[in-house]
Amino acid sequence: MPTSNSTWFSRLDLAGDPRLLAISASLLRSEEAEMAHHPIIAVEVEARFPFQSLDVYIAARELAALVHGARLADAELRDQATRAAKSVFLNLCEGLPSDSGPMRRKHFALANGSLHELVGALDLACAIGALAPDPARRAQALAVRVKRMLRALGR
Repeated sequence: MPTSNSTWFSRLDLAGDPRLLAISASLLRSEEAEMAHHPIIAVEVEARFPFQSLDVYIAARELAALVHGARLADAELRDQATRAAKSVFLNLCEGLPSDSGPMRRKHFALANGSLHELVGALDLACAIGALAPDPARRAQALAVRVKRMLRALGR
């Protein structure tokens, strides 16, 4: 019977061999321990996927990080803005490497909708004093960049 650390191995039909299961569980635990002591801040350049070098990826990632770090004073708008910023970024991550035109368009449309939601949340936060003008201006500038690139990708 697989241990809790190795349950996903049973889905790969490796559970039948106790030696493989023990080795796999041991490796998994050692990797988890190693990762706990070394936080991952950024992906090394050599280990990147091609889409991670695109300007739209970099700008959307920077936008999500800026929104997360801005710590909007209004809890509802903070939640809405951070979820929308993450949605922009993650939908780009799903759409960019896709070879299917319809799937790319779907993910870019979702990213576009989330981008507009994000801009609205940040604009309102600034209007009610829950976000300082400087981070709001930086986020707006990044959002405009991302929007232009999304429009070009959708063609």
